[in-house]
Amino acid sequence: MNCATCPITVKKALTRVEGVIDVKSNLAKRETTVIFDDTRIKVDALTKATTEAGFPSTVAPNKP
Repeated sequence: MNCATCPITVKKALTRVEGVIDVKSNLAKRETTVIFDDTRIKVDALTKATTEAGFPSTVAPNKP
C-alpha cells in the first residue's frame, strides 16, 4: 500500500469475504488487521481476496 486509496481497496476486498468482522488498515505501517470468524473462513481466503484486489499479502504473527 502506497497511496491513500490503497487501504480503501484492501478493506473493500476483505469486507466482501463472508466471516470478516472488522478491517483496519494503517497506510504508514503498510499493514491491515482483520478480525474474522475462524469457524467460517480460513486465512487463505483473506490473502486470496487481497491478492485478487491487486495487493498480495502475507500473514504476520499476532501481537500480544
